[in-house]
This record gives sequence, structure tokens and C-alpha cells, in this order.
Amino acid sequence: MKRAFFFPVLLMIATPPAWATEAAARTLSLTTHNVGYAAIAIFLVAYLLVMAEEFVHLRKSKPVILAAGIIWAMIAYVYAQAGITDTVEQAIRHNILEFAELMLFLLVAMTYINAMEERLVFESLRAWLVRKGFSYRKLFWLTGCLAFLISPVADNLTTALLMGAVVMAVGVDSPRFVAVACINIVVAANAGGAFSPFGDITTLMVWQKGIVDFWAFFHLLVPSMVNFLIPAAFMHFAVPQVKPEAATERVRMKRGAKVIMVLFLATITTAVSFHNFLHLPPMVGMVTGLAYLQFFGFYLRMTHARDLPSLPYSEAKANEMVGDVTAFEIFRQISRAEWDTLLFFYGVVLCVGGLGFIGYLELLSRLMYIEIGPTFANVMVGVLSSIVDNIPVMFAVLTMGPDMSEGQWLLVTLTAGVGGSLLSIGSAAGVALMGQARGSYTFFSHLKWTPIIALGYGGSIIVHMWLNAGRF
Repeated sequence: MKRAFFFPVLLMIATPPAWATEAAARTLSLTTHNVGYAAIAIFLVAYLLVMAEEFVHLRKSKPVILAAGIIWAMIAYVYAQAGITDTVEQAIRHNILEFAELMLFLLVAMTYINAMEERLVFESLRAWLVRKGFSYRKLFWLTGCLAFLISPVADNLTTALLMGAVVMAVGVDSPRFVAVACINIVVAANAGGAFSPFGDITTLMVWQKGIVDFWAFFHLLVPSMVNFLIPAAFMHFAVPQVKPEAATERVRMKRGAKVIMVLFLATITTAVSFHNFLHLPPMVGMVTGLAYLQFFGFYLRMTHARDLPSLPYSEAKANEMVGDVTAFEIFRQISRAEWDTLLFFYGVVLCVGGLGFIGYLELLSRLMYIEIGPTFANVMVGVLSSIVDNIPVMFAVLTMGPDMSEGQWLLVTLTAGVGGSLLSIGSAAGVALMGQARGSYTFFSHLKWTPIIALGYGGSIIVHMWLNAGRF
């Protein structure tokens, strides 16, 4: 039934024109073809479903994966009718290779983050912050600064949820504090990820493409700080001058937690070294670093019950040794990776790659980066990323491959990374905190501060163009 409907539709929208018999042509321009129009429509429908994920509860990976398959099937059908059988295959293999490199890098990073979470590293930090009894204003700055410092290593989603848990625990009686603190955390987490090659998927894409050197990203440190500090300075005066009662909760990290943190740093060092000195993809170094965790996980599993029989039982000791009661298993941490995000990334790469293969991105690149100008175009990329996920936006820019200076590539990296802070729906951190602090941190509570956040956005751009003027 489905096939009987599907193929007539393909025949209707992909009827080969006169040039289809010219098999000698290796690529076809489909920008004014029915397949091109259909591909745009399919991608837009899929992305509308992605944006409506919070309302329809349909995982974002599903529509883009389906859209990717249909778009490339239509393209392949037209090329097959034209007698060109290998061009589409080579193009889609190139896109899959790009996805595979990024996916393996992210998978290793997610596995380490999950392992540290399982060893109670983040929970221990949260309990320590809650136990200290800081005032709301001190906690406002502390959670913001920690979000800025943690997100270059961990993803902004994990960072935001960790700091959000602290804010929720301390500010349970002050919704006003929770709202302002959550906005500050979102801005800080997004800004912190913008100056690190692996702090955000967009920076990772630019680094793995070899467009910007590893150390060059750190020229965005000061602009990123400006992006965070300007809104925070204004929001500081909206934080209540209250000191809540300190909690007594204590969480002890499980055995091996500190070693795993060291191994994560060693893995990042390996990835950077492989790329800078051996000219290998960073993914190779990351997967090599996964072996460090695998071997240490083997050690934890083999020794987890060594001392248990000789320990006198007590509730405190049982809590202390809980990490040894259940053996550490590396594949359990891999299975807990954000597979929906990884598969969403697959769908986006293939969808955008398909639109680029059709020829639309070349037209868009000419309009944005030649007729309008790269500076204005890159600033608009950040504004767009506050509405649309920055992953497809950045991948589209990379696929366009505009001829830009290093300063302009750093600019688009900055804007794509921090632009999502303009709206609560503009980043994974904002969406996650809206769910975690439901009722206190909302779309409209964030929108109230958007003009101030925009000041930080503009300030970071101006500071970057001033400090890094020699790179433009």
C-alpha cells in the first residue's frame, strides 16, 4: 500500500526534463526542479516538528531522519534517470563520513560525562554548593561562573542541569531568584562553550573541518566573557538580597571518580595532540582515550568487591561504598549517551547536505557572503540560532564554504554559540531548564531579559572585532 503510493509520487515530482539524457554531466542543478522544491518543503515540515518537540512529545531525531532518507531518495532517482549512478553515492558517503567523525567524538565525550555522573561527581558538587549556605547573590554569581567554566569541557546541557539543580534546591522559596539565576546559567553555559573547540557541537564542527586551529578558538575567551558578564551585571540587581538556610545534604563521590576526571583530561589531550602533531582527525584521539576508560572500568569491575566482606556494616558505610556494590560497566555508560541527539545530528547533516547537493546552499552563500557581506551574515547566523538549532545553521555555513578570513570564521563560531541565549528555546540548556524549573523559569521570563542579553551579544561581537582585528 505504501509503496504503491510512494513511487507514483516520485514519478510525478521527478519527471526527467530534456537535459536528463545527458549522462555525461556529473552534477545536475535541481534548484528550479520539482525535486528541489519538494526537498525544501520536506525539510521545513521536519524542522517544524523538531521545534514542536516540547508540545507534541515526538523525539526530534525521527522527522529529520525520515526527511533525510526521502530527500536523498528523490535526488538519487533523478540522477538515476539521467544515467549518473556514482555522483550521488559519493556525495552521501562524504556526508556520512563527516557525521561519523563528529558522532564518535561526541559519543566518547558523552560516555565520560555519563561515567562521571554515575560516579556522583556532579551530584557531589551540587550538594557541596547547597551545603555552603551562600546568599542568593553569591549563588547567582557562583553558578554562573561555574557554568561558564564547566561548559567548555562538558556540554552546555549537562552544565545547565547541574547548576539548575543547585538553584532549584536553594531557591525553592524564591521563584524570582530561580528565574533570574536560570537565565544567567543559560547565558553562561552557552558563552563558555563558544571559546572551546569541544565546548559546543558547532565549535567542534569548525575545528574538525580544519578551518580554525585549536588554539585560535581561545581568542574568543574575552568576547565570550563579555557575552556572559554584561547581562549578569544587570541581572545582579534583580536577585534578592537574602541568605537562605543551609542544607545538610552530603554526597560522597564513588570510588574511581577522580581518576575518571583525570582520564577525561588525558583523552582530550590525546585528541588535541593527534590532530595538531600527527594531523589525524581529533576523533581518532578521542576513541583512543575511550580505551583509557575501558581499562580503568575493567579494574573497577574486577576489584569492586575486594574489601566488602571485611567491612563492618553501617548505613553510612553502605552509602559510602555504594559505588562498589554495583560494578562499573563501560557499555552501560555508552548506552546512556544522548542517542536522540546523535541521530538528530545524522538527520540534519544529511538533510542539509542534500539541500547543498541540490544547489541551494551555493545560492544562499552567494547572497549572504558576497552580496550582503560576511560580517552582517555571520551576525544574522547568531540571531537565527536563537530560533533554529545552531547545528543545522552551522553545518549549512560549513557546507557553503564561503571564502572568509579566520576572524570571520571565529565570528560565526561565536555568534552561533551564544546566539541561542537570546531566547529560552534557542539552546538545549534553555529548553532543559524550562522543564527543570517549570513555573519559575519560562519563555516569557527569559524574553523579559532578551534586550539585556542582546547587549551582551552585541558587546561580544564588538570586542572580538576589536581584539582580533588582525585576523580579519
